Amino acid sequence: MRLDLSIPHLRAAYLDGTLTPAQLITQLHAAMLAEDAALQRNIWIRRLTLDEMLAYASALEGRDPHSLPLYGIPFAIKDNIDLAGIPTTAACPDYAYTPEVSAVVVQRLIAAGAIPVGKTNLDQFATGLVGVRSPFGACRNSIHPDYVSGGSSAGSAVSVGLGLASFSLGTDTAGSGRVPAMLNNLVGLKPSCGRLPTTGVIPACRSIDAVSVFALTAGDAAAVLAAAQGEDAGDSYSRSFGPYGHNFGAANSFRFGVPRAQDLEFHGNPDGPAQFASAVQHLIDLGGTPVSVDLSPFRAVATLLYEGPWVAERYQAIRAFIEKSPGSLHPVTRAITEKGIAITAPDTFAALYKLKDMERLTRPVWDGIDLLVTPTASTAYKIAEVEADPIRLNSNLGHYTNFVNLLDLAAVAVPTGFMGESMDHMPWGITLVAPAGQDLPLLDLAARLHARAVPIVGATRHAPHRLPGATPDTKPFPSGLVQVAVCGAHLSGLPLNGQLTQRGAQLLRATKSAPFYKFVALPGGPPKRPGMVRVAEGGGAIALEIWTLPASEFGSFVAGIPAPLGIGTVLLEDGSAVQGFVCEHHALLNAEDITHLGGWRAYLAQQS
Repeated sequence: MRLDLSIPHLRAAYLDGTLTPAQLITQLHAAMLAEDAALQRNIWIRRLTLDEMLAYASALEGRDPHSLPLYGIPFAIKDNIDLAGIPTTAACPDYAYTPEVSAVVVQRLIAAGAIPVGKTNLDQFATGLVGVRSPFGACRNSIHPDYVSGGSSAGSAVSVGLGLASFSLGTDTAGSGRVPAMLNNLVGLKPSCGRLPTTGVIPACRSIDAVSVFALTAGDAAAVLAAAQGEDAGDSYSRSFGPYGHNFGAANSFRFGVPRAQDLEFHGNPDGPAQFASAVQHLIDLGGTPVSVDLSPFRAVATLLYEGPWVAERYQAIRAFIEKSPGSLHPVTRAITEKGIAITAPDTFAALYKLKDMERLTRPVWDGIDLLVTPTASTAYKIAEVEADPIRLNSNLGHYTNFVNLLDLAAVAVPTGFMGESMDHMPWGITLVAPAGQDLPLLDLAARLHARAVPIVGATRHAPHRLPGATPDTKPFPSGLVQVAVCGAHLSGLPLNGQLTQRGAQLLRATKSAPFYKFVALPGGPPKRPGMVRVAEGGGAIALEIWTLPASEFGSFVAGIPAPLGIGTVLLEDGSAVQGFVCEHHALLNAEDITHLGGWRAYLAQQS
């Protein structure tokens, strides 16, 4: 079995002392050699030597694993992203240079304890969604080597899929961080543009490029994002994001957009319709309400990507090189990129005006939904098929991805199943899409969906980890909201619930307290009021609702709570803690003990 490189598994081993970074790197190096000997998948452009990897591991000696969020976690880097001292080629040998410093995102990951293991193969100059446009060879899929890996971040996805890295960095302009994720049974995070800085990254379309993350789980992707996010003075497109607001991804109910039947296209894939329907049903089972969405304005945006100024932007990114050495480019890459020469200034403004029109048409969609759901890709192709028809089949793979960056959206590709025999049991997945800044809610929902839908991660045969921290950690992602546990008349549909909703609160989920609370009906009234008191013995688990309340409204809400009630820390059944209604201990003296009923609704039903 391949190495289990999930972040929770490795952190647990480091913390209990059963593994050291040097030991892991030695095992990983042997696994890389074995993989190379078994089948030439063309994953790497420059794999680090054992000594080079051990140098990073040795820098962690004596450090407390608790002190670094990515302590000893191995990662791969797409070879259009700089790693100090290692050549960057963008899959074009004549373009190669050796940077003195790493890209900012790489610097931040290494500072967090992560260990780079190599530079990965890609569609040359990040132009393609297939992973075959490289002089270093077509990158073969981790699940089925006859199939394309997806691109342009080809080797980045395959290295994680095969258990040769815990996570990897890619880039995403038109879907390069999402299509390879689906085809290799991985989670692919296309973060909000600018959230991960691109200083030290060779641009494709600088105005809409994003550094992407391939990971075994959404929780792993969230850990990487937390360690590397934030503005950088060297990247004028980088930005920091404020509170994300309501976390629909963790809520018991949410609304998700689904393309109309006439908007769905599977390019001849016989399994596509059933796979997508199954994924939609999983979301419904998680509490989602599907809402039909007209995808045509989104698709209209997608057509701009390879017709307008963004082709010229690709040309501008490597203009000096391509004018000097046009013969150095892969023929397909050159054909696509040189189209940018003919784009005029009037053409550019016409396309920008059209994009603004499309943005206006798509904006109202978000008023009725929390997120949009599409297939990640319509189908999967064999390498031989793509080589015979490179432009059209590449375009097909981007059918659902090309609009995301142009509209400044965040996206997470999630595995949801495997296709049938006619498609050689290749992986299938969907993409969750939301406005910029909503990365954490998307990752939270992706974690829940992934755990429900797919029993293994990548090609490793390992199950997704359920260890603490295996779902996204919300601490590095401030929401701007306070979670409040309510147990009585503030429950949804009861008389005081308006005190929450009038302040903009939203129901997150129903749950129970930890079994340490005595629950009473306080004397007085009518109506009577409930009280929760933590006790050493004789307590029970009490039915609660968790509401999210804007922090700016929290003070006025608390000010209206009469004694002996108040707000304190309430422990939940899952071991977490939130702010919630508690009662002063002296109030138990004359109160009716209703702990055995388990909640206020049950008490009210008994009284009726």
